[in-house]
Amino acid sequence: MMSERELLQSIPTQLWIGGPVDATGGGTFEVHNPATGEVLTRVADAMPEDAVRALDAAVAVQEQWAATSSRERGEILRAVFEAITARAEEFALLMTLEMGKALPESRNEVRYGAEFFRWFSEEAVRVHGRYLHAPSGTGRIMVHKQPVGPCLAITPWNFPLAMGTRKIGPALAAGCTMIVKPASATPLTMLLLAKLCSAAGLPDGVLSVITSSHSGAVTQPLLDDPRLRKLTFTGSTEVGKTLVQKAAGGLLRTSMELGGNAPFVVFDDADIDAAVQGAMLAKLRNGGEACTAANRFHVQNGVLEEFTTKLVEAMSSTVALGPGTDPATTLGPLISEDQLDIVSELVEDAVSAGARLRLGGKAPSGPGWFYPATILSDVPPHARILREEVFGPVAPIVGFETEEQGLAAANDTEFGLVSYVYTRDLDRALRIAEGLETGMVGVNRGVISDPAAPFGGVKASGFGREGGTEGIEEYLSTKYIALN
Repeated sequence: MMSERELLQSIPTQLWIGGPVDATGGGTFEVHNPATGEVLTRVADAMPEDAVRALDAAVAVQEQWAATSSRERGEILRAVFEAITARAEEFALLMTLEMGKALPESRNEVRYGAEFFRWFSEEAVRVHGRYLHAPSGTGRIMVHKQPVGPCLAITPWNFPLAMGTRKIGPALAAGCTMIVKPASATPLTMLLLAKLCSAAGLPDGVLSVITSSHSGAVTQPLLDDPRLRKLTFTGSTEVGKTLVQKAAGGLLRTSMELGGNAPFVVFDDADIDAAVQGAMLAKLRNGGEACTAANRFHVQNGVLEEFTTKLVEAMSSTVALGPGTDPATTLGPLISEDQLDIVSELVEDAVSAGARLRLGGKAPSGPGWFYPATILSDVPPHARILREEVFGPVAPIVGFETEEQGLAAANDTEFGLVSYVYTRDLDRALRIAEGLETGMVGVNRGVISDPAAPFGGVKASGFGREGGTEGIEEYLSTKYIALN
């Protein structure tokens, strides 16, 4: 196992365009450790012309990569999966250093993120069209799937590996070239991945990584370039809307995985101990910094106090706040001081509005950007924390009386990514799952992400799906060929 210093020295810090290259302007920006605030390293700060260089490289090899046999593409993806798995501890440590999450969380992400390469290595050879007689009897109909062409992926900081692999995997499997712009807070993991892809035999230019501290300026020339054919983005709804508007000029294919405000609904017939266990997973996965994190807890009044008390006990006894590299840590720091301020402000707003603080609620003094596991009960309907995505380890709990009220409260949001439901009644589970206005529903489970399942939302949580058999379709165009 490498030391932290050795690991950081092994990571490319230049842009990756067919290999490591310097940014045109020669500038760099700092990457910080959220647990200490210290600088880990500096990486190349791309200029707009660097993004065009990456697109030039992608366009130059697009035809060749699309013509590469699907079996060969799949074998390369499989080789990358094996390389990630072999270096799992290095990836985990790197993510913990640049993002802050506890090492067990990082190890889980490595397993999850790597699986997208294995899954899509298998999907690469299963791109189906069809052939049939025209009903009119005048000819034949052939339906053929082809890669959409060069793609741009813009990824967030909260899952530095998995948010990239679940876009890169299907794109490469489909025969598309791709440019990745990772978040400036966490660029190192994606640079290491690009290095591994090259070593696994991926041709130069098929995958480029451009790191930059000014994303809008760097990606704009790509969105304006007619050679780019696809944009995929994971991030906030506000930024997603802006990108969709920019992509409209070139009529780009777009897929958007945007914000969430996930309800966690517990009915009075639920197994409360199981619901508490699920709540711990749904709330504290990735330290709460996940779009799938349970954001508000709606608990039927008959079990409201029992659930709240048991959740307080569970968080009090099992959550250990500290640097992610400490083996005893289960909850690392937030990503930045700005995020710490947002979480603190939402909790203070709820308490001032009348919420009862049951656990946590006060950030410790530095260094680092830490916030403790926090539980609020009796949260009033007008509190901001019920409307806004908290992106931190805070669980606001509110009660409801009837099933209809619980469903209405869960759907009372502009977002629609994921919901969680706990009940022993199968009819109720199906009834509520169908009534929830979200793209995904977890029934009696607190973690739902699976590379073999379609991930995505509705309403302000975006459109398009990642993973599953649906994921590769985002990178394919349908062509109809009429035959005599």
